[in-house]
Amino acid sequence: MDGPLTGIRVLEWAAFHNGPAAGYMLGDLGADVIKIEEPGVGDPFRGMTQMWGNTVSLPGRRVVGFEGANRNKRSIALNLSHPDSKSIFYQMIKKCDVFLTSYYRNEVLQRLGLDYETVVKHNPRIIYAINSGYGLEGTLANERGFDPIAQARSGMMWTTGDRDSNEPFLNVAAPNDSMGGTMQAFAILAALLHLNRTGEGQKLEVSLLGSALHLQYIDINALLLRGKGYSRHSRFKAANPIGNHYCCADSKWLILAEPQSDRFWGQFCKCLSKEEWQSDQRFATAIARQKNSEEICRLVADILATRNLDEWLEEFRLQKAEFAYSPILKDSDAVVDSQVQDNNYIVEFNHPVLGPTRVLPLPVKFSKSPVSIKRAAPELGEQTEEVLQEILGLTWEELAKLKEKGAIG
Repeated sequence: MDGPLTGIRVLEWAAFHNGPAAGYMLGDLGADVIKIEEPGVGDPFRGMTQMWGNTVSLPGRRVVGFEGANRNKRSIALNLSHPDSKSIFYQMIKKCDVFLTSYYRNEVLQRLGLDYETVVKHNPRIIYAINSGYGLEGTLANERGFDPIAQARSGMMWTTGDRDSNEPFLNVAAPNDSMGGTMQAFAILAALLHLNRTGEGQKLEVSLLGSALHLQYIDINALLLRGKGYSRHSRFKAANPIGNHYCCADSKWLILAEPQSDRFWGQFCKCLSKEEWQSDQRFATAIARQKNSEEICRLVADILATRNLDEWLEEFRLQKAEFAYSPILKDSDAVVDSQVQDNNYIVEFNHPVLGPTRVLPLPVKFSKSPVSIKRAAPELGEQTEEVLQEILGLTWEELAKLKEKGAIG
């Protein structure tokens, strides 16, 4: 069954995770995403076998990061510094709806003739989507930027972690790479809608820094509106004891995340067999609990530490508790969690090299045009001949000459 973007063709020249993530999302939605890579070299992500001290290589010379960011794509190997290859690129642009790029600095794009001003001459309807580290203006416009840089410069490393720690905290899940790709894909979808309505293509700009700020919208907006952002969380200084996390007797953790504390305070007290807290003037209201937050948080912590996590979860179920709560799962637990399974947030995929495996799909559902994972990440230049024959009509003789000249891989 066709996806919502079936019939849309995307030409991608991007590396690592930020921009390629946008490409795989569009591919999951049904777009034909063609990834350009340098012959014999490819996306540098292909060679990244270590991350944060962890080995991330897979059988068959595959790499975890590249697999995740490049599924549902076809790879063509073009030497973009070769004039014949450049000619192929411009011919391809004429037959594409979107040009997606990231990692490569604007000055590199200009030097190779891949900048917007040059590309749009070959296809005025093109949607040109560039994803940079810092944005295209300012003194850092041409500096290299990766997810940790965005975490650092956006303030994220100081809003994450425990309030009682004086050290910044780095999230190894690269949230801004994922958010940057999501924002780029989101912008492309909006531009495709505009193109459909008006016939106008346009240039789109997204950055890791801007995406990192957007990811912190609630905190940043609070800072802008009241002159002060939110403090880092502290388990024993939380103003709301049912907006906190606690360790149970078996060293497993429980989170309570109920913003309407007065509404559910009585129910929570009953679950803990501490109904007397409802009439205790120190804890009877949200304002009182805030004033005595350290005391009440420690009392709650002491009680929750007397039983195992599953016992508390069962108690809440028996009491038909309606306040928001959840076990705090490790990633290895999350991927086998029943709620994740029931909603197909993890799906089976028969990988051509790795065999049957499980992967994360896009967490969206369409009733008429479902998303799907049809291709594993391609080998370097795996579809060069296929794509150039299919889209440009090149013959085997022409392809052989281009390969002999070093224009294609």
